Amino acid sequence: MRTAGSVRRMAAVAAAGLVLLAGCGGSGGERGDGKGDGADKGERPGGPARGASATTHLKNIPEVGTALRSRIPAGSRQVVAVYGEGVNSADATVVLYDKGAKGWDQQGRWAAHNGRRGWTTNHHEGDKRSPVGVFALTDAGGVLADPGAKLPYTHSAAFTPPSYWSRNTRHDFDYVVAINYNRVKGTSPLDPTRPEGQSKGGGVWLHMDHGSGTSACISVPKSAMQALLRALDPARNPVVVMGDKAHLAA
Repeated sequence: MRTAGSVRRMAAVAAAGLVLLAGCGGSGGERGDGKGDGADKGERPGGPARGASATTHLKNIPEVGTALRSRIPAGSRQVVAVYGEGVNSADATVVLYDKGAKGWDQQGRWAAHNGRRGWTTNHHEGDKRSPVGVFALTDAGGVLADPGAKLPYTHSAAFTPPSYWSRNTRHDFDYVVAINYNRVKGTSPLDPTRPEGQSKGGGVWLHMDHGSGTSACISVPKSAMQALLRALDPARNPVVVMGDKAHLAA
């Protein structure tokens, strides 16, 4: 017997084209003229952040002020922190923290990218900025088979970007984790439903990096996506805390 959840996921896959055309929070997907995501010059490629030492037994998530800290649910014991370099920068660092008996422990750290125009506290469709905030992480998927994810994982070729997108974005959605910004939790990342309306954007994901800024998503190397998918556990109520360093610290 099909559950209501499975029916929703099947419907979401059928509507996948609409989601991908919206383009990772954008309004028209990636450009096919070589000037879209991944073709911008001067961006550093994604990869493990250098010079990062392990951090353990922290009382709070580093560099996150009271405004956003207060929005982290009390029951959350996993946080993906996205530290944007600046409000208008596409460069970021992603750090995975896990809460144990003695406090927050750093579990991984990677170079990353966010929206190519930076960050915003009032995200709207097509602004090419990532939304600042705290969002739950409940659903995953991708073109590639499940690598051992604990989150519900939708394996589907429907994640494949359109052929007219820039060539170096072809593997962006091999693995994704949906960021619960303007979406229905408990559904496939491909679900096109936008509870706050289409103008507020949507389809904001953690996904694989192509070397430059995105339309609104957060991108990390393949190894990071594999590590995150294997680590993020619904029982630990994972969330992402994301923004430029100034907004994070407020």
